[in-house]
Amino acid sequence: MKLDHTYIRTLGELKSAGYTSKSIKDELRENLLEKISKGEQVFEGVWGYENSVIPELERAILSRHNINLLGLRGQAKTRLARLMVELLDEWMPIVEGSEIHDDPLDPISRYATELIKEKGDDTPITWVHRSERFYEKLATPDVTVADLIGDVDPIKAANLKLSYADDRVIHFGMIPRANRCIFVINELPDLQARIQVALFNILQEGDIQIRGFKLRLHLDIQFVFTANPEDYTNRGSIVTPLKDRIGSQILTHYPESIEIAKKITKQEAQLDKRQSEFVYVPEIAMDLLEQISFEARNSDYVDAKSGVSARMSITAFENLLSTAERRAIVAGNKKTTVRLSDFMGVVPSITGKIELVYEGEQEGAGTVAENLIEDATKSLFPNYFPKIEKLQRKEEENEYDELVSWFFDGEGFDLLDDEKEEDYKSKLDSIGPLNNLMKEYQPEVSKEDSYFLKELVLWGLVAHKKLSKHRFHQGYQFKDLYGSYIRGL
Repeated sequence: MKLDHTYIRTLGELKSAGYTSKSIKDELRENLLEKISKGEQVFEGVWGYENSVIPELERAILSRHNINLLGLRGQAKTRLARLMVELLDEWMPIVEGSEIHDDPLDPISRYATELIKEKGDDTPITWVHRSERFYEKLATPDVTVADLIGDVDPIKAANLKLSYADDRVIHFGMIPRANRCIFVINELPDLQARIQVALFNILQEGDIQIRGFKLRLHLDIQFVFTANPEDYTNRGSIVTPLKDRIGSQILTHYPESIEIAKKITKQEAQLDKRQSEFVYVPEIAMDLLEQISFEARNSDYVDAKSGVSARMSITAFENLLSTAERRAIVAGNKKTTVRLSDFMGVVPSITGKIELVYEGEQEGAGTVAENLIEDATKSLFPNYFPKIEKLQRKEEENEYDELVSWFFDGEGFDLLDDEKEEDYKSKLDSIGPLNNLMKEYQPEVSKEDSYFLKELVLWGLVAHKKLSKHRFHQGYQFKDLYGSYIRGL
């Protein structure tokens, strides 16, 4: 059990309490070991990394390494870095007024050293909570050495009437101010090479150099860098000597299963509570939503090197519920269930999150998005109904003949975008062969989920070229492929 020392206000009291200093890397290491020994979860809310990224990250922390998290966008790299704060001690003492979090027992700045020399054990101290020990900087081409490390401040020199040769004229940058803290540089390859070079000494020797001053500030910082592998050849690169000074490089990845992806989406989606109560989402709809991302990552039209962020599923889920909510309000329904046709409302979420290759640009972002939804439908279809083989003899019967014949004999089947809930359900219930398929292959499905599955059958038959689907101003029309043409002859 850690003792609470925050009542202590002077250096003398801190010494009397038996407080001992330790580096931030030792602090992280000790607290991690304690959590592991107690069986506590260290990185809460990060799913799919339990047997891959997290063990590697824990080993890097135990090894006291600076860390580079390398992975495509939307792989929780920054989240992992932020969660490392939970491995810090709750409170940290500093010399009161210190810009760089001077340790009262081991000061490094001129300000703290002179204050302790003057006041001794009466030196005032204050306490910093671990939540304030996290610094983050997005690397952009305009970042300067002065931003990160520091520079001479002419205004300070003028106000204090100091010579530029006096080190008190220095204005510290973000890195010295993050002394005894976690410092994250996101998108490291975007940092200009000359700025990366300025980090060499800090990473290896732990000291800094500003202008002509020969400072020996032994900074105590846990560095975490994030980078996208594509950046090594696209926008910039991590210079080799800097990579050599980073202790561990850890590769992140996308969720490997739909179940994990669903957990992430449900956790991260920003939903209104009333919206969640108003719209019922069948589990299969969530599966279909995640399958779209899996299809996009394997699509020939999508740039695989750029990646498909987990944010695509999150924003698509938010759009899906909003689509269903708006439809129900327009129709005057008090509650509704997500429909497969509502998935057309997630197209803007897809087009804004994927980078297309040349062939994809030729097809158009909207067409690619609709194709991904169709591909996802096709992939999930065999999980619920018999698989439709590509090659099949004409005279050979299959489970869908009766349903296809129903469309062949009819004039088509319309599903309007803003169809009232009762009209939507009665229309689907009116298709006898569709009800027979449900009874045979999904007899135990709930009433609420059954209508989504019925739509899945129709969309699945379209994806397998057994039916045709046409978009008109107010909705969709499902028809057989050739019947209307034959009847017109």
